[in-house]
Amino acid sequence: MPIVDVSLLAGRTEEQLRGMISAVHDAVVRSLGVPPESVRVLVRELPPTHWAAGGETIAERQARA
Repeated sequence: MPIVDVSLLAGRTEEQLRGMISAVHDAVVRSLGVPPESVRVLVRELPPTHWAAGGETIAERQARA
């Protein structure tokens, strides 16, 4: 059973998330040749205060911009 775990910054619409889930699901089914019902897609949305790169949170970067 393939499990795809996607982490994103919060803020996308339900439609955007649904489209991404569908595209990821279809890509896994096609590329691995697994039954569609066996694919799991997990979406984790994180606030910009909980995502950092280079020792700086995204919230800090956004505030500076």
